Amino acid sequence: MSTIECWHGQLSDEADHQHWQRLSAEEQAHAATLKNPVLRTRYVSVRSHLRQVLAQKLAIQAKAIVFSKAEHGKPYLADYPELAFNLSHSANAWVIAVGWGCRLGVDIEIAKPRANLAALVEKCFADVEASYWHSLPEHQQTAAFYRFWTRKEAFVKATGRGIALGLKQCVVNPEQPTEFLTVPAEFAPASVWRVLDLDVGQGLVGAVAVDQAVVVRQTHQERLNLQNLIRAVD
Repeated sequence: MSTIECWHGQLSDEADHQHWQRLSAEEQAHAATLKNPVLRTRYVSVRSHLRQVLAQKLAIQAKAIVFSKAEHGKPYLADYPELAFNLSHSANAWVIAVGWGCRLGVDIEIAKPRANLAALVEKCFADVEASYWHSLPEHQQTAAFYRFWTRKEAFVKATGRGIALGLKQCVVNPEQPTEFLTVPAEFAPASVWRVLDLDVGQGLVGAVAVDQAVVVRQTHQERLNLQNLIRAVD
């Protein structure tokens, strides 16, 4: 059984020179194009955190990491192709998942009420998921929506195709939410995939999807040095 490590925390809205120094020239150039100072600072911070996490796993300098992009834009490390990783952030919350020899994706969302949740369920949920969601008491529907959404988003990110793959085609089992009922044929069988909810803090929902049975080690970190939590999954 493989181990997937997940780091999560909060991004600072204050510029940090050390974060900037870890970025590549390409990342710094992209940051310079972001006119909103908060968005620019968050971008620099989350890219710095990603480099720190990967550098820690590979025992190299964060600045030395070179990113490549697959056909549909998913980043990978050409020098370390067996290292799988994925990043998600929502407002100032971030999560990074890392594993070896697998396909994985991660998603995090702020679980805020939205007036159009029912319309999004109709558009993005399969019939079995939508029926389950509509059967819930109204006060449970917001949290349940985001749990389904992050599980499905984590899967499409794991495939490297992203949301263009079609969220309706990735069907989570409402009765056993660590499993998929169906996935697109090119990523079948559904039985090899696992999706795990993450404990990423109050008001936040997160999930990681991976194409094998795993143990998840989850770490809340502001500077990559806080306590680990272990959870095993069959």
